Amino acid sequence: MTTARDLMIIALDAAPSRPVEQGDLSLALAGAEVVDLLAAEAVTLDGDRIVPGLGPATDDPLLSRAASALVRERPYELVGDWLWRRGRGLSAAYLAALEAEGLFGRQRRRGLFSRERRVTRADTPDRRAAVERLASAEPVLAALTSALGLPGPGGPGGPGGSSESSETVGPGGLGSQDEQGGQDGTGRRDETGRRAGSGETREGPGAGGSPGGSAGVSHDVDTVLAAVLDALTQLQAIRQRRAVEQAAFDNVWRGD
Repeated sequence: MTTARDLMIIALDAAPSRPVEQGDLSLALAGAEVVDLLAAEAVTLDGDRIVPGLGPATDDPLLSRAASALVRERPYELVGDWLWRRGRGLSAAYLAALEAEGLFGRQRRRGLFSRERRVTRADTPDRRAAVERLASAEPVLAALTSALGLPGPGGPGGPGGSSESSETVGPGGLGSQDEQGGQDGTGRRDETGRRAGSGETREGPGAGGSPGGSAGVSHDVDTVLAAVLDALTQLQAIRQRRAVEQAAFDNVWRGD
């Protein structure tokens, strides 16, 4: 199992008490893939740029797809740019993969026009391994779940906490549809303030939210985790700005 797959399992397990926006999860999954590629020695970092290497091939199809999508020409791609590019629709891809492998299954709700589905999780070795990894407070998975606002080891509603066996997901995959973020849920729209500031305060990339970095991880991994946190903050700022713009538009039509 990869970090990205473990993260997807943990996110699904945590619902419905802590649903995650598709865009947020997609960005975190893209970051998890970089961590996995670093571990496989398929990439290295030159500062905050991803340098493809000649590391061993992976037997995970989605991680192999990530490796094949790397920019292989100088000056190479910034970690932050990779998160936005690779993250487009990534949570849906991982959900489909887990469903195909039998880790999760869906049942549509009754009703002609109902698009909500319930996701039921199977008790498989892969799922148990992901839960055990989180319970052990492994720093990378702990940092990513913390950045997404998911419960930590044994937290209420999360793995080891709630005994719920299913959760409701929206038509696009995990959690509520990101109405402000567009089709892929990442919220990126070329020149729409991708570098904007944020009114929201998030914890740092470490498991405990410490601003000084993540304990127990390499400098390169900490660089990736920091980039994920920055991308999540940017996405929240985009959502907030669009919400304000939509409210102003609604006021004009109401004549306020």
